[in-house]
Amino acid sequence: MITAQTFRKLALAFDESKELLHFSKISYLIKKKIFATLNEKRQRATLKLSENDQSIFSMYGDKTAVFPVPNKWGKHGWTHFLLNKLDDDFLNDALKAAYCEVAPQRLVAKYIQL
Repeated sequence: MITAQTFRKLALAFDESKELLHFSKISYLIKKKIFATLNEKRQRATLKLSENDQSIFSMYGDKTAVFPVPNKWGKHGWTHFLLNKLDDDFLNDALKAAYCEVAPQRLVAKYIQL
């Protein structure tokens, strides 16, 4: 189970990431682009993934743990992650994918292993 504090630590570990309030949720940004949000009340993170990454992460064993946002945002890669059903390594991999989806190439290169 991942706590909100653990999620913050993981999300802010990426170069130049920042935490800001966006509407009623905490958002994590890189260069003014949101790569993740945190809804503490629901213990849910929402990450911006590519369609391919969304498909891969949604195949996680428990289909109620990771799933596309059920509206047009989900079709654009936004994906819910229920924190109480995930482990740190899995979520960190998903956060890295989300960060790399929106970060400038000069920052992405540090996180992609070729």
